[in-house]
Parts: sequence; C-alpha cells; structure tokens
Amino acid sequence: MNRLLIFLIPWKDLNMLLMKIITKYVYELLEKDCNLKKISIPVDATESEPKSFIFMSEDALTNPQKLMVLIHGSGVVRAGQWARRLIINEDLDSGTQIPFIKRAVAEGYGVIVLNPNENYIEVEKPKIHVQSSSDSSDEPAEKRERKDKVSKETKKRRDFYEKYRNPQREKEVMQLFIRENGSPEEHAIYVWDHFIAQAAAENVFFVAHSYGGLAFVELMIQREADVKNKVTAVALTDSVHNVWHQEAGKTIREWMRENCCNWVSSSEPLDTSVESMLPDCPRVSAGMCLMRDI
Repeated sequence: MNRLLIFLIPWKDLNMLLMKIITKYVYELLEKDCNLKKISIPVDATESEPKSFIFMSEDALTNPQKLMVLIHGSGVVRAGQWARRLIINEDLDSGTQIPFIKRAVAEGYGVIVLNPNENYIEVEKPKIHVQSSSDSSDEPAEKRERKDKVSKETKKRRDFYEKYRNPQREKEVMQLFIRENGSPEEHAIYVWDHFIAQAAAENVFFVAHSYGGLAFVELMIQREADVKNKVTAVALTDSVHNVWHQEAGKTIREWMRENCCNWVSSSEPLDTSVESMLPDCPRVSAGMCLMRDI
C-alpha cells in the first residue's frame, strides 16, 4: 500500500518532500555534529510574526581573532547546504557546508551560517464563504435541502479527486515575507548589521557560492566602509555577481581585486587564471565543475 501511495505522488511533490527531509536532517547535523546554535531572526520579532533563523558557533561574536561566514546560492538550498543535487547523488560532504564548518572550527574560527533563501512562511489562505443563492430564494425547504445535499456531494467528490491527483496539495497557501529578510540581499545586510558587525573578530572571512556572491557584493555596496574595515578576504565559487549591473563603484572594484577571488567551473588545473570580462576580482579555475544551486 505504501509503495502504491508513492507512485500516486507526482514527481515534483515527491522531490520537494525529499528535500524537506534532507533540510531537516542537515539542520540537525549543524546543531548536533557541528555544535552550532540556531538563532531566530528578526531578533526583535513578535511571537506572531514570520521568522527565519541562522546558525552560529558559540564563539561567533566573541572570538577575538577569526570569523568565517558562509553564504549558499539560490534555489531550494537552505542553511548548511551547497547543492541539493550533490547531496542526493553523491554525499553530504560534497553537497553541504559541514566539512567547511568543521575545519573552520578546528582551526579556531568562529562560524556564522546564513540562510538567505528562507524569506517567507506559507500559511493557509482564509476561506471565503459565499452565501448560497438558495438561502434567499422562495424555493420550498425540501427542494433547497435536496440541492444543498447534491452540492455537498459534488464538492466531496471533487475534493477527493484533487487529493488523489495531488496528495500534497490539500490547502491553498499564501506567502508572508519575513521582515527585513525578504530576499537574499536583505538577509545578508540584516545579518551583517545585527551579528557580523557586532562580532569581536579582528578578521572576518566570507565563503559565498553563486548567488551568495551577488548578495555579498550588494552588502558591500550598502556597507562599503564597514566591510572594508572588517573583512579580510572573500572566497567566491561560481559567483553570479556583476559589478556593472549592481553598479558597484570604482573603490569597491579595486578592493575586490585585492581581497576577493572567484573559483569558477573549469577543466583547467586548479588555480589557473581564467579570463574575465568584468573588472573586479581575479577568476581562477576550481579544477572541476562546481555544484549548481539545485
């Protein structure tokens, strides 16, 4: 029976169900294996408003020397993940940030793991009750009852069919965006203002993949002086940032040339220089095809 139910679930819904299981498991590993704390945001959220969260090591704000900040890319990945495809087809070490976190902690870094794709919560749409036209008609009570019964039976059959056709879609939902964290860019700025900027670390290092690189560049545009003062180096991997489209100024581009490096997918040997059309940070080969944000 259970096998039959699996075949009745559309592939898209089965895939989303699998991703939810993986995400929950990775969150558990971040807390239990990596000893990170789950921190709710916004920090001043009321009990009833939508919330997100990040993960931090115990010493993230107090470590006087080094802080590592990890930002994943776009898509369905969440905190602690790099690429869903690698998690499913290879292993957790390939597709999650866990090896990075463990090595950073072992080498004395504080760690903050961002969660830039957790931008909203889904809640059930309020049902709008439409008054039946039969209520205000002059039809005999017996006839109205018979029509109402037929209507209820029809709705019952339709709902059963919908549930059979798409078991995961039983309710209509709406999105409620999280205050000051409604996009990856907003999230990066919020975490900077409320956590990273308050950290005691003399040297802050970023590792940002794909859209995470764009979010970092946007952070730098919005907080240029603070970032320059606090960030020592940035490792980008297949970053999709664009200094022209994002209108990064000359001083930002100059800083990126000195302090950032973008490792990109390439068949060339590791660290071989790769030509770039953008006047920002150096691009070098990652020596392999890097993960995608799915």
